[in-house]
Amino acid sequence: MEETENQNLYQAILEKTNKGRTVAVATIIATKGSVPRKIGAKMLVDPGYDLVGTVGGGCGEGEVIAVAHQVIESGNPQIVHVDLTEDILSLSPAVCGGTMEVFVEAVVRS
Repeated sequence: MEETENQNLYQAILEKTNKGRTVAVATIIATKGSVPRKIGAKMLVDPGYDLVGTVGGGCGEGEVIAVAHQVIESGNPQIVHVDLTEDILSLSPAVCGGTMEVFVEAVVRS
């Protein structure tokens, strides 16, 4: 399954950058505790168009998408710390009990 996900993501990168769009790729590089996806999971962010793949969904993924927009704008990669350890009684749907670091980089047709 993961191999197919990555093939779809890489194909989408080629298609989008061949159309002249700059996109961002987010990759989980570290985790601690319980998180929805493991190290190496990837997500492609193409603002105004779509997402391909996932780094976990919910509020944590929303943080990554917001940073992806900044990375596309600036061209500077960033690492996002996603904290999914809120109190289980909170109203947040993003409570898994762990944290993850997500590397976000822009991809531009060269």
